[in-house]
Amino acid sequence: MKDIITIENLRTAIRMCLDASVPKDDEWIGQIASFIMDFFGFEERILDNRLTPRDRDIFYMLEGMGLLKTEMEEATIQKGKVWRIHYWILNKERIENLLNIKPTEGQDASDIISEGEVYENLSEKAWNRNN
Repeated sequence: MKDIITIENLRTAIRMCLDASVPKDDEWIGQIASFIMDFFGFEERILDNRLTPRDRDIFYMLEGMGLLKTEMEEATIQKGKVWRIHYWILNKERIENLLNIKPTEGQDASDIISEGEVYENLSEKAWNRNN
């Protein structure tokens, strides 16, 4: 993929991260992918202070999916005060890993189980095993 994340790549990664219990609305997924890429463009990271609280909520949702991550830098400014700079970063490694998951023969890509679904599919016996 050569380190370039496209809207289509991000759309596919978001779709693969959604739990089975969440309806996979392609229009909504496309809007979220476009929204995120509008912020990043060709940059690897963006400043957190560019975001509104509503924007930040969406970023936190994608951070929970592992598609975004955060980073902080500290800079000393006049009079010895420390200024913290927060960044959002596209998690290219996670996105690329999701894009490289191939369905097995006879399996649709939408049938691949997400991380959250693993727990939903555990039996009651498995949950109570250590009790």
